[in-house]
Amino acid sequence: MLYAGVEPFGAGVLEVGDGHRVYWEQCGNPVGEPVLVVHGGPGSGCGVGWRRFFDPGRYRVVLFDQRNCGRSLPSAAEPEVDLSANTTGHLIADMELLRRHLGIDRWLLFGGSWGSTLSLAYAQAHPAHVSELVLFSVVTTSAREVEWVTRDMGRIFPEAWERFRDHVPVAERQGDLAAAYSRLLHDPDPDVRAAAAREWCRWEDTHVATAPGHRHDERFDDPDFRMVFARLVTHYWAHAAWVGDSLVDGATKLTGIPGVLIHGALDVSSPPDIPYRLSRVWDEAELVLVGDAGHGAGYVDVSTALVSVLDGR
Repeated sequence: MLYAGVEPFGAGVLEVGDGHRVYWEQCGNPVGEPVLVVHGGPGSGCGVGWRRFFDPGRYRVVLFDQRNCGRSLPSAAEPEVDLSANTTGHLIADMELLRRHLGIDRWLLFGGSWGSTLSLAYAQAHPAHVSELVLFSVVTTSAREVEWVTRDMGRIFPEAWERFRDHVPVAERQGDLAAAYSRLLHDPDPDVRAAAAREWCRWEDTHVATAPGHRHDERFDDPDFRMVFARLVTHYWAHAAWVGDSLVDGATKLTGIPGVLIHGALDVSSPPDIPYRLSRVWDEAELVLVGDAGHGAGYVDVSTALVSVLDGR
């Protein structure tokens, strides 16, 4: 059972350099155990639903919108916005700056999907400042994982994938589809950008639909959200998030840090072998497979498991 929504007791905008202003807020107990919520996407932003996983009397919950999305500025929806200063390394630095700004020594990282990648990358860079990780729909955004989502999942949804592939120019259909879409999303023609965002998000809403109960993500009905999300995801995926295949092997840096990895057994677009391999390297990680769930925390059994882990610590 999720907790009732709570309002922030503090919020602000952090100047992080490169012209970026990162929105943050705090909820729950001001003297409680610190948690940093790391949202997915990249580009999803940190909506109010993230607050509901935490006992507000126990946790000091810090939420932030990563560069160029949500309430952080400038927005990736604007065609003139340069994304070159938006990489995994930049986001890790932003998280560290926010930790110091709030006077927090160590915090629990709570992230899902892309947020699990960013949490793992931050924890491996700054293990002394991480008390624990609770991650779900675990991915590491390796080049192989990107290829799986953008090409191999076509074997599960062949008609939808052909539409997704055929939206890019013929000469680019055998190559990196994320990079091809990224180029379209930076085209000077607004109609080209809008169509690319629409088709990218149509595929995003399809490839995760592998378990009973999947529902259309209504955020994709918003043209501005589509543009932010598609531009940031393709920007990151075209570069394998600047982490390559390093996060699984790098999990040896997490020795001594406990973790829980909650993953839907029917999450085909992000196969369970990803958290499984991670747990084989990271001795302190507990892998929890949820039998009838797919990708995301929208499944009752996944959200219940997350709240249970956070309550039972």
